[in-house]
Amino acid sequence: MSTRGWLFLATIFPVLGFIAILAWASLNTKGGPIGIGINNGFGKIDIESTLAPEFKISLTTGSDLSLSDLEGKVVLIDFWASWCTPCRQEARILSETYLEYANQPIEFVGINIWDHQQAALEHLEEFETTYPNGIDIEGKIGIEYGVRGVPEKYFVDQNGTLNRKYIGP
Repeated sequence: MSTRGWLFLATIFPVLGFIAILAWASLNTKGGPIGIGINNGFGKIDIESTLAPEFKISLTTGSDLSLSDLEGKVVLIDFWASWCTPCRQEARILSETYLEYANQPIEFVGINIWDHQQAALEHLEEFETTYPNGIDIEGKIGIEYGVRGVPEKYFVDQNGTLNRKYIGP
């Protein structure tokens, strides 16, 4: 074999190995970030009470929802992703809790971020989620709220004031 042939082989094998590792990592994480953005800790985070940022999101049902549409209700905004283990652990509990408060002036809004649309839809079906959910593909709503990881929950009072934040499941 010529020097050129050996040089080609010496170059191609590391490149193919690197591509194989990337493919394996992508398949094992279902395309989600590897450990980045997951809130494994939990608890209330002190925040300054301010007017909650207005948002408008297309729901998975096809309709649109704005925060101002929910004026007069207490709103729980849950930022989540289908690949997030703590999000998966709490999904059924959130769904059941939503049904318990169905006759109260309370609304849950799920906002899927950092995810693939099909994976998010499958997650909602798997956990029989009935409260409104939308997919924030560009992450704009999450940025407005200062989301640093998932899951994160924000509580907005009846007057539109953001007054509580919880991280983790």
